[in-house]
Amino acid sequence: MPQILELSALAHTWFLDLDGTIVKHNGYKIDSRDTLLDGALDFMAQIPNKDLIIFVTSREEMYREQTVSFLEENGIRYDVIIFGAPLGERIVVNDEKPGGLRTAVAFNVVRDAGVLVEVKENHNI
Repeated sequence: MPQILELSALAHTWFLDLDGTIVKHNGYKIDSRDTLLDGALDFMAQIPNKDLIIFVTSREEMYREQTVSFLEENGIRYDVIIFGAPLGERIVVNDEKPGGLRTAVAFNVVRDAGVLVEVKENHNI
């Protein structure tokens, strides 16, 4: 059963991992190619066009061309890819809006299980 992610009607910034969330973890090394995980395309299609998508990956810069080609071939939209990120936690720090809107949301998914999240826009937030 997917998690429900209720978001405001404002534009959002998505910081997404790549390996183990959108594609098979280390598939580009193990299989010499990437493989989309179940539900990845559906999840990515839920992200509104007004939103900014930033992939953050521990992949080395030498895999940039291969990674970008794969994403383009599969119609996966993004704005920025950051390569060479450390293997540890990814931390997002942001302030709350005066009206109470919490401007940082984070969740973990099981590696290679895909992103089982349903994105809903809530105009009351």
